[in-house]
Formats: sequence, structure tokens, C-alpha cells
Amino acid sequence: FINPGALVTSGGMGTMGVGLPAAVGAKTGAPEKQVVAFLGDGGLQMTIQELGTILHFNIGVKIVLLNNFFLGMVRQWQDMFFDKRYASTELVNPDFIKIAEGYHIPGKRISAREGLKDALREMLECPGPYLLEVLVEKEGTVLPMVEPGASVSDVKLIK
Repeated sequence: FINPGALVTSGGMGTMGVGLPAAVGAKTGAPEKQVVAFLGDGGLQMTIQELGTILHFNIGVKIVLLNNFFLGMVRQWQDMFFDKRYASTELVNPDFIKIAEGYHIPGKRISAREGLKDALREMLECPGPYLLEVLVEKEGTVLPMVEPGASVSDVKLIK
């Protein structure tokens, strides 16, 4: 990013659930800025109650939910470092759009790349909060990441 301080990230440290509260804080601290949170479905489930905070204080956070029905980074670790011994990573998710609607947050679900550009435009033009759920492949790679036993200075940026 060109502008310093424009990206808030946990940098692949595996802090699931940090995205939504971080976005709420960023938008509260800089209400004039456009704030877009990119979350996984597992991470959203860990802090989904923040939708109540968004509703209560009318915080205009835009949420892009990348839904692969997995704890993506955990599954990735099992794939890369633990001989593909998968355990407890597949998710049975609720209808996130209906949950958002329950908090009076408009939303949309897309499952094809063809609709992404229009859906992003619709989200960004919405005057308040918005949830865009994007169904993605289960085998997608999550980067950056810090490998087991490594330090943050050894962050892995490519597969």
C-alpha cells in the first residue's frame, strides 16, 4: 500500500478473529476513512458479536468474508507441516447474510468471479456497514504466514 498506516494486519501470526474488532477500532478512530475488513469464516465466528457493536454505534465497516467452510490457516498448517492429517478444521457455517440482516446490516453472497467487481462496487457505495460473503475454494492458501518455530522476521510470503 502506498499510504503508511493504511493496512492493519496481524501479519500471518494466526490471530483468528482479530480482523473485525480491528476494523471497528480503525473506523472508530478514523471515521472519515473507508475501512474494509477481509475475514475468513472461522475468524468471523470468533468475534461475530461485534456485529452488535457495529449496529449499536452505526459503524460503517465494510466486511469481505472469504468463506471456504474451513479454518483455513489451521488446515494449511496440517497440509504443509503435518502430513495432511486433517482434524477439526471443516466448518458447518450458519447463513452469514441472514445473521447480518438480523443486525440490520445489508449483505450479499457471491460464488463466481464474474460478479465480484459489481458486488464490491455495491458494497463500497453502501453508506453504512455491509457484509459481502465470497464463497472461495477450500484449498486456497493463506499468506503471509509464520511457520512453526519461526520468528516474525521469517514470515513466509509465497508458497
